[in-house]
Amino acid sequence: MLSWYKGKLWKNLGGKMPAFMLRWVATALAIGVAAQVLPGIQVDGVWPAIVAALLLGLVNVTLRPVLFLLTLPLTVVTLGLFALVVNGAMLALVARLVKGVHVAGFGSAVLGAVVISLVGSLLTWLMQPRPRVHVEVGRFHHVP
Repeated sequence: MLSWYKGKLWKNLGGKMPAFMLRWVATALAIGVAAQVLPGIQVDGVWPAIVAALLLGLVNVTLRPVLFLLTLPLTVVTLGLFALVVNGAMLALVARLVKGVHVAGFGSAVLGAVVISLVGSLLTWLMQPRPRVHVEVGRFHHVP
């Protein structure tokens, strides 16, 4: 079912969306989903979600690796769970910088980061092009 939907969605998008734009759109939609699902996250419209998605991507590319490296011992001791705290901190930072995106507290930021990550990954997977595989099955005739 999902592979059929994935193929139809990509065909409707024209198959020409660059990977960066694809991820940006998926993250913006995921931020909207998080705002609908979690009571501690509020987004005041489409544009704040789009700006927040862009800024979240930039923060994740620049600041998150540094924080992840600095907190690596704590992440190892907690078996990776502290990475959720780092992701929540990135979302809280973006919410403070983007007018129209509100996060009630740090717990909401951590839960929001989890929801955004899961929904964004699912949407990115659904919107990616499927590799085309062509399989031909033929009969081989044994000639004596």
